[in-house]
Amino acid sequence: MSNTDHQDAIKITLDDLSRVKVQEAGGGPILPASPGSKSYGTITDAAEQGPVVRDERGSILLQGWFYLGLSGLLGAVAGWAIAEPGFVDGSQGGARWGNFWLIPIILTLMCLGFGIAESTVERSLKKALLRGVLSLPLGVLLGFVFNILGEVVYAVLMNISVDLGAHSERNPALWIARGLAWSAFGAAGGVIYGIVGQSSKKGTYGVMGGMIGAAIGGMIFDPIALLTHVGSVSRAVGFALVGLSTGVGMGLVESALKNRWLYVLSGPLAGKQFILYKPRTTVGSRQQSDIYLFKDSNILPEHATFELTGSRVQVRAVGPVYLAGSAIQSRVLQDNDLLQIGRYSFRYKEKQRS
Repeated sequence: MSNTDHQDAIKITLDDLSRVKVQEAGGGPILPASPGSKSYGTITDAAEQGPVVRDERGSILLQGWFYLGLSGLLGAVAGWAIAEPGFVDGSQGGARWGNFWLIPIILTLMCLGFGIAESTVERSLKKALLRGVLSLPLGVLLGFVFNILGEVVYAVLMNISVDLGAHSERNPALWIARGLAWSAFGAAGGVIYGIVGQSSKKGTYGVMGGMIGAAIGGMIFDPIALLTHVGSVSRAVGFALVGLSTGVGMGLVESALKNRWLYVLSGPLAGKQFILYKPRTTVGSRQQSDIYLFKDSNILPEHATFELTGSRVQVRAVGPVYLAGSAIQSRVLQDNDLLQIGRYSFRYKEKQRS
């Protein structure tokens, strides 16, 4: 029996086939979708495009000037609290152990704070512990050395100021003399900062900023004493401001003089900047990495490296790394390049050369 259901046959001519365009596997123009149709992407898109990561507002806690300033302040206050009970004011005559240990202890704890501050805010506790073990003995040694240096410079500058007619503690010449002498304390902090950071350039910037900050703190030490009229209070406030200004100075100078860095746009470290000092900077989920990325199981212990060669920075990927949304294995970076590693996104920046 013949089929009674009849349908018109679909006819495709050679002319119809010649008008069809097929996108090649390696790329090519993408034809616009017809109105009302849905687009689900392609297998190539899914394999090569990174996750969409939204920029987040950075925390002030991750700014170098802030956490270095805070660590300097806390270190100075802690040192004062330890030594103050054993300190005797000059007007009371005599001296106790606190008169000898006050500044070395304060300087030691300031150096300890500078040494572990960056690792602490990055939540790399193992690295902070290792840096603390290194910073503490170095801080003790440099605390005494730079204290002696500061006292010698202070004595010389005081004699010069007195010879020039500065006979009152209200004379600004004496404030300047103390500030210049105490800049040595900031230099000690910068040296420790560079040693634990394994970078001579980091240390140089730290010394410059530390000396500027400590000099400012030293110059306002005597005016604070004149305002408070209480020896213990003036020392507490004065040394706290010395520690604060030293750390802030280190952070600001380092940020101002940096040449190449990664700014974190999103992820738990949003707002943090990683300055690329070393010839080889490691990135990964291992706490000892130069850039430790946590809270992401997709990040390998050593996920990528940034290699500095002359004026170029090249990223080499071990795990998935995306540049402007496309997967890469190795690439020389350009200013403003956008990188994604797991849930983190970075903006690579270079200081423009004139």
